[in-house]
Amino acid sequence: MSTISKPGLFSNLKSDIPASIVVFLVAMPLCLGIALASGAPLYAGIISGIIGGIVVGSLSGSSLGVSGPAAGLAVIVLSAINDLPSYEIFLVSVILAGIIQLIMGYIRAGIIGYYFPSSVIHGMLTGIGILIFLKQLPHAFGYDSDLEGDLEFFQTDGHNTFTELYYMLENVTPGAAIITAISLAILIIWDTKFMKGLSFTKIIPGPLVVVATGIMLNMYFHSIPFLVISSEHLVSIPVPTSVDDFLSNFKFPDFSGLGITQVYGTAIVIAMVASLETLLSLEAADKLDPKKRISPTNRELKAQGIGNIVAGFIGGIPVTQVIVRSSANIQTGGKSKLSTIMHGVWLLLSIILIPNLLNQIPLATLAAVLLLVGYKLARPSLFKKIYSQGMEQFLPFIITIIAMVLSDLLIGIGLGMFVAVFIILKNNMRVPFTIMKGNLKDRHNLKMILSEDVTFLNKAAIQNVLANLPNDTHIIIDGTKTHFMHHDVKEIFEDFETNASSRNIIIEQIGFDDINAKETPSHFELKDENE
Repeated sequence: MSTISKPGLFSNLKSDIPASIVVFLVAMPLCLGIALASGAPLYAGIISGIIGGIVVGSLSGSSLGVSGPAAGLAVIVLSAINDLPSYEIFLVSVILAGIIQLIMGYIRAGIIGYYFPSSVIHGMLTGIGILIFLKQLPHAFGYDSDLEGDLEFFQTDGHNTFTELYYMLENVTPGAAIITAISLAILIIWDTKFMKGLSFTKIIPGPLVVVATGIMLNMYFHSIPFLVISSEHLVSIPVPTSVDDFLSNFKFPDFSGLGITQVYGTAIVIAMVASLETLLSLEAADKLDPKKRISPTNRELKAQGIGNIVAGFIGGIPVTQVIVRSSANIQTGGKSKLSTIMHGVWLLLSIILIPNLLNQIPLATLAAVLLLVGYKLARPSLFKKIYSQGMEQFLPFIITIIAMVLSDLLIGIGLGMFVAVFIILKNNMRVPFTIMKGNLKDRHNLKMILSEDVTFLNKAAIQNVLANLPNDTHIIIDGTKTHFMHHDVKEIFEDFETNASSRNIIIEQIGFDDINAKETPSHFELKDENE
């Protein structure tokens, strides 16, 4: 008897290694930018990127999701660092947040992730794509006053997403703009059918070529004063001068913070927001996965919990699964979790071995890579596709996008969910039964077949039908398929029965005696031993 074995971790090396390099290049400036926006040491962002790749990537059940520091937590972290006595005490909150997430995984709280409508998840992905595009345009033109990884509408530089574009036009850096144009041309050519047919393009990813080109152009422009790119427009990684200097970047928790009430409140907020962002990104990554694999949500919460515990012990900021890096992984051909793990390895090796070389990479080069990522997430054809599915799908989709662009991810998701739930409730009120007409001599003959669940939301529709029945009607109310009927609806039928004789209406009720006592359809659950 033959058995089907799962593919090994190293079975997709040709796809995963190039993808991991691209994710590393995208993640590096984002880790630094988010750390800066969070008011944390720059190395804290890199440490969390390494943990998100190696630790969370190894433990997660997601094949393509990538974890690391998230922009959505930057404001929470900044506030906590400022309010708590020290950064070392803040790290205690990160550890406690990880413990809470670990507990959430064991009590199977990950099921929350399955209750987000597809229209809202697609809206989130498209909104992220538009935000990436809008936020990277200034970097593409060499205007870098806003931090990498800032996805909020109101920015840390005092501007907003749209006013930043105006100031960008007044502060163009010619050398950066030229590098962006050349980088985009290379990426577009690399993505053509002809280039994809060449064997070397499957090993060498376009973004790596772009980064190498950007470094060479930056060095060449040093001899042309008009095109010189100053250090503020380059990647900026701290360069340690000795082993002791390197190790000094790792901070350790001060457990005297366990006596501070605010530490626990901060931990709860971080755990809740980080878990929600993780579950949303997990669902979104599964939507983008060409193989449509379903990732175990409870196992993901456990992996994130352990990741945050480790981050807290060595000086990192909180980690979540993040859709920008996950989508870059998917778009560049990542096939398994090896690409996620290896991106963490590259982050670790790069800060030890080549920090000076990385500091020669123009931000404009990385902006070009992210511009393409953003465009692919928010293709115009996607809007047409969702619109063709009807307004019930399109409204939550477009409202999620607009709210995200004008506020932030969680507000966008919240408003999209509100609209989606409102539509569901409206539909639920409209279809609690089916009316069938028949013939019976001298009488109107109707049959009302009730649905499986009849809730108080159905009161108005049922009341309206019964009140407008013509006199001399014979109606059969069939509850044989109904497993649950709300008490308010039962009262409506009882009152109608009392009033029916005055209107010469004959009522037959079928299957009412054992409603709410019937067995509901049985459900089964397969438990994943790895969850």
